[in-house]
Amino acid sequence: MLIGYARVSDSSQTHALQMDALRQAGCERIFVETASGARADRAELAKLMETVRPGDVVACWRLDRMARSLKHLIQIAEMLREREVGLRSLTEGIDTSSPSGRFLFHVLGSLAEMEREIIVERTRAGLAAAAARGRKGGRPPVLTEAKLRAAKAMLAGGEMSAVEVAQQVGCGLSTLYRHLPGGRGGVAA
Repeated sequence: MLIGYARVSDSSQTHALQMDALRQAGCERIFVETASGARADRAELAKLMETVRPGDVVACWRLDRMARSLKHLIQIAEMLREREVGLRSLTEGIDTSSPSGRFLFHVLGSLAEMEREIIVERTRAGLAAAAARGRKGGRPPVLTEAKLRAAKAMLAGGEMSAVEVAQQVGCGLSTLYRHLPGGRGGVAA
């Protein structure tokens, strides 16, 4: 039996491309998951592993859909091999049920891991270069210095509650409290 496995990392992504490819490949059953590949405790992958029988082949769209690291991918492939189950990647054209497929699997798995490491390295270098030029990453602060001064003045006037002041300056109450001396700064909500 050809059994499919489709995974995306978060709910903002879609399984459609993978599902179409797995159906077209002839998968009789497809396990679908939304979880980080770095997680070892993926429920659908565990169900898949319980379902497979000797002679089955597990198909995935790409190897990085099975696991995030080469080590984990090799562990999965080894567990499947011990159960006499093959692993087929539709995109990379790998099928571990043959010696040449197993060899190619290890080579491409290494290249995929190297690619991820290079991306992480470039991202870190880019962030460091931006920081060296004085640019900070992340979201801009909601409560600017000007808004904080205005909020303090409104609170000192005593005519508005902290909730009303937070609404007036366009921030949440906890954000306002976080920027006041001593947390709440003696202000009641």
